[in-house]
Amino acid sequence: MSQFKIISQFLKDISFESPNVPELFFNQDNGQAKIEINIDIQIKGAENNVFMVDLVTKVHSKLDKDEKSIFLIETTYSALVQMADEKDEEVKKRTLLIDVPTMIFPSLRALVTRLTSESGFPAFTMQPVDFEALYEQRRAEAGKAKPANQ
Repeated sequence: MSQFKIISQFLKDISFESPNVPELFFNQDNGQAKIEINIDIQIKGAENNVFMVDLVTKVHSKLDKDEKSIFLIETTYSALVQMADEKDEEVKKRTLLIDVPTMIFPSLRALVTRLTSESGFPAFTMQPVDFEALYEQRRAEAGKAKPANQ
């Protein structure tokens, strides 16, 4: 892990939609809800070893029986990060794609929980994310995608 300091973390973008309200509140037999969560990490470099790390998250809750949307939350939660000068690109990538997201995820998680509770639905708390496992999984997928002759 490279040495780094989070200069600031902030909500960059947020969208909350609940297209089937108030119908969902009046119908008592809505069935079970299922939740799909997608997380992407985007890195933007800047001068002087300062980077922007964006956690781009989509949380979509739908009814199991008819796929009717309950709510959709899309967020970009970001951190501005100052890193020590790091020559090893792999160490730099691991820091920006594992360590920084691990540190800022609890704030994003709290935001989603508060947003769902304020919306009139039961509060939804995202499970912790193992960003190292996510990184390794994406590396393995990228390795499989390369042609065999390379």
